[in-house]
Amino acid sequence: MLDLTWNVFCKTGNIDTYLLLKEIEKAQNSRDVLDEDEIATDDVMN
Repeated sequence: MLDLTWNVFCKTGNIDTYLLLKEIEKAQNSRDVLDEDEIATDDVMN
């Protein structure tokens, strides 16, 4: 998804596409942090 969004931005220069890319990256980073917290909690529980 990121590659597609980046390629569209590169070809069009559309700032809205760039902002969408940044929102997707932020959501993915937040999800990754939540996944790491879940793993850490599981390790403590066991």
